Amino acid sequence: MFQLSERSKRHLDGVNPELVEVVKLAIQLTKVDFGIPITGGYRTPEQQRALYDAGKSQRDGYQNKSHHQTGNAVDVFAYVDGKASYDMGDLAQVAAAMLEAGHRLGVSIRWGGLWKSFIDAPHFELAE
Repeated sequence: MFQLSERSKRHLDGVNPELVEVVKLAIQLTKVDFGIPITGGYRTPEQQRALYDAGKSQRDGYQNKSHHQTGNAVDVFAYVDGKASYDMGDLAQVAAAMLEAGHRLGVSIRWGGLWKSFIDAPHFELAE
């Protein structure tokens, strides 16, 4: 069984408590270890804009706000062979655990890996 690192726990500061509980259960259910990157939790408008400018988000943080800015989203990375992995296969296994955890806790979440126009496999958000 895996557990979140202290660093990943800190990166969840400001994230909706329901989503944090999903992450905490998912780390116990997953077959692939995972963590939360530094910009994976709550984001300021400036942090969001930097990701937008780098082409890593379609939300600019000002006119189009991200769910990260309200604490209603979290990004993850798989942790495989001692390093971060953004491989779709690894992230799909993490997604299975996240979706199962949400189901068990009665928290409806969406996975960016299932989106049609902009695939965002590390991304999970509370469904509205």
